[in-house]
Amino acid sequence: MPLDNQLIAYVALALLAALVISFLMTPVVKTFAYKIGAVDVPKDARRMHKVPIPRLGGLAIFIGFMVSVLILGDVRGNGQMQSILLGSVIIVVLGVVDDIMALPALLKFVVQIAAALIPALNGVVIQAFSNPNIFSDSLYWVLGPLSVPFTVLWIVAITNAVNLIDGLDGLANGVSAISATTMLVIALLASEAEVAVVMAALVGACVGFMPYNLNPAKMFMGDTGATFLGFILATMSIQGLFKFYAVISFAVPFLILGLPIFDTTFAFIRRIAHGQSPMHADRGHIHHRLIDMGLSQKQAVATLYVISAMLGLSAVVLTTGGEQKAMLFFVALCVVGAVAARVVFPKEIREELQEEIEELRERSHHEAEQAENSGDKER
Repeated sequence: MPLDNQLIAYVALALLAALVISFLMTPVVKTFAYKIGAVDVPKDARRMHKVPIPRLGGLAIFIGFMVSVLILGDVRGNGQMQSILLGSVIIVVLGVVDDIMALPALLKFVVQIAAALIPALNGVVIQAFSNPNIFSDSLYWVLGPLSVPFTVLWIVAITNAVNLIDGLDGLANGVSAISATTMLVIALLASEAEVAVVMAALVGACVGFMPYNLNPAKMFMGDTGATFLGFILATMSIQGLFKFYAVISFAVPFLILGLPIFDTTFAFIRRIAHGQSPMHADRGHIHHRLIDMGLSQKQAVATLYVISAMLGLSAVVLTTGGEQKAMLFFVALCVVGAVAARVVFPKEIREELQEEIEELRERSHHEAEQAENSGDKER
């Protein structure tokens, strides 16, 4: 399918503008974060950093995105786009306050629902999606009166899912950039200018912040950035995926956002199974497990980048080549990824695991000797 040169130019300009503004605004926001005390101090085992690092980096991402979209996007007279941007402003304000002073989870949840209702009540809704039951005669599930509640659930869920994977330097930012790039490609192939420009701005804003966020991070995006990215990805997936790919709409957004969706779902199931609140923080996320397997932060993040990119490429193939090609493509990528993992990681992992095993053996041997000595003293 031939691409519109004018659309390509607008997309490139939106991406570049957001990138430059985000990059230039990050040092300014960093200084501001120190002044107001928005600093992440490592205080538990879940945190991977060892020294205090300023939060609020998401504010730079938000500014770069908003300036680019307001100048180059189709916002005037577009009520749906205006409602998305208004909702994102509420999410960012909530994130800034939360990064300064930790807010109760219930309050944040209520504000997120309110922010999600703004676009949902202005036409940004999931009206139908493909029936996942392949044995059913009905191709679609038409939601009808459930459209708004289902849409709000989707937006709030993705908003928090992206926030939950923000546990390693550059992880949430990079995964969001990959997801946004996938949506951008699909929008270009479908000649959907509005979605393409917005996604280009989001990609640019993420990339502009990336030099400050990669390991070792000089700044975190905080809840301000993670929830903002999740909100925009969720709402724009409704505009560009559920709407224009109705036949396969059940699969495409779940592929593109598969990593945060899986991690959040697994976290909720794990916590409930242990009798904990689903919102209880723990150290069982995918990125934590990769670290515990012996990977460094950079290796763990790179692994999750590859997984996210594989899911994104599969989504692109699904929208252009059909279900069978997408399935074959995804299987092939999984095989290549598995082989690459065996080639790249095994030696380092084996060595580190061997060291851990030796430490455990020495510790158990030392404890056994202590127990034996104390037994001798008692006798």
